[in-house]
Amino acid sequence: MPETQNTNRRDFLKTTTTAAVGVGVLGAISTPVGAFAGGNDTIKIGLVGCGGRGTAAVGQALSTDGNVKLVAMADAFSDRMESCHGGISRRFKERVAVDNDHKFVGFDGYKNVINSGIDLIILATPPGFRPIHVEAAIAAGKHVFMEKPVATDAPGVRKVLAAVEVAKKKNLKIGVGLQRHHEVKYLETMNRLKDGAIGDIIAMRCYWNGAGVWVRERLPEQTEMEYQMRNWYYFNWLCGDHICEQHIHNLDVCNWLKDGFPVRANGMGGREVRKGRENGQIFDHHAVEFEYADGTRMFSQCRHIPDCWRSVSEHAAGSKGTCDISGAAITAAKNWKYAGPKPNPYQVEHDDLFAAVRNDTPYNEGEYGAMSTMTSILGRMATYSGKIVEMEKALNSKISLMPKEFAWDAAPPVLPDEDGKYPVAVPGRTVVI
Repeated sequence: MPETQNTNRRDFLKTTTTAAVGVGVLGAISTPVGAFAGGNDTIKIGLVGCGGRGTAAVGQALSTDGNVKLVAMADAFSDRMESCHGGISRRFKERVAVDNDHKFVGFDGYKNVINSGIDLIILATPPGFRPIHVEAAIAAGKHVFMEKPVATDAPGVRKVLAAVEVAKKKNLKIGVGLQRHHEVKYLETMNRLKDGAIGDIIAMRCYWNGAGVWVRERLPEQTEMEYQMRNWYYFNWLCGDHICEQHIHNLDVCNWLKDGFPVRANGMGGREVRKGRENGQIFDHHAVEFEYADGTRMFSQCRHIPDCWRSVSEHAAGSKGTCDISGAAITAAKNWKYAGPKPNPYQVEHDDLFAAVRNDTPYNEGEYGAMSTMTSILGRMATYSGKIVEMEKALNSKISLMPKEFAWDAAPPVLPDEDGKYPVAVPGRTVVI
C-alpha cells in the first residue's frame, strides 16, 4: 500500500460534512427540544419499517422506563404493517395506540409518521432509505433511532453526516443500532484495551462468515420494483451488500478500538456459489485489508457460503498480548476474561437513548454510525474495483445507487437482462468513484 497519510479524524469530518450541510439543507435551526421531565411525560413513538428488525426495535423502545406509546406506523407493504401491528399490540396492549388513520403504506409513509405528533421515530427500513428518512426526521425536530447501516452509498453517508450536525444544534438525540457499544462485555474489554492491557495495537482481525440469508420467490404479479423491495438484501441500492448490512458490526468494533476510521483499503471478492437470478447483484465473499492513519491494519472477511468455517468475531494483536474482543478475553502478562452480567444490548441501547431524551443529556451516535457505514462501503468499493481506494475520495464520490423515482411502476437502478440476471461488479473493470 502507498505510504500512510496523516489524517486527523475531526478535521477530516469537519471538511467533509461542512459542504454536505450547506445552507438551509435541513431547514432553520429550531428551538431546542425539551426534556421529558421525571419520566412522567409520554414519549410518542413512530415506526417506519415494520419488518423483523423494526418489530424488535419498537418492542425494545416500548420496554423502556417511563411513559411511552406507539402512535403511528409506516411500511412499504400493508402485510408487513398488519403483521407487526398485531404482534406488538398483543405484547404491549397499553402502550400501542395506532388506529387505522395512523397506519401508512407506501414510499411516502414516513412523511405521514413524522407529521403524526410523534417525539421520536424508529427508522428500520432497508438501509438505502435511511438518509432520506433521517434527513426529514431531523428537519422536523424529531429524536431518532435508526438501524445500521445508515446508507448504501457515499452521497447517502454525507446526507446522514449533515443531518447529524443539524441534530446537535437542535438538541435532538440520535441512536444507531450498533448495539455492541451498549454491551457490557464489549465496554469492559474496550476500557481495558484502551488502558494498555495488550500494549500498542498492531493489527486487528474481524469476521462475519456464515451461510447466508433468506430468498423470497418472485411472484407473477410483482413489478420489478416490488420484487427488489421484497428481496432487498440482494440489491446494492437497498442493502449495500452484506459487507455493509452485517459486517458493519465487526468493522465498527475495530473503528471503536482505534477511535477513528481507515484512510484506505484494498481487497478482493466475488460470487463463488451464490450466483443465481435470485441472488441479485451482491457478492458472496469479501476479504479486505483496511489501513488506518497510523499504519495499523485491519484484516476483514465476510462470507455467505454454506458448509464453510463460520465466525462472527473481532480480534486485536498488541505489542504486549492479544485479545479476543468478541469473546471478552485478553491474553497478556495478566490474563483476563469477562465474567460479569450480560444484559441484552439491544434493550440497553434503547434504555440509554430514552433516558437521554427524558433527562435531556447529550446523545448522538450518528457520526460513528455514518463513518462505520462508510468503512463498509469503502470495503465494498475495494472488492468491487480490485483497486486501492482512498477514504477521502470514496466519501466524496458522486456515484449514487438510488433510483430517480420511488413508485411501484418505476424502474429500479438495476434491471435484469434477458436471462433474468442482474449486473454484477467485475474487479478491474467496475468504476466505484
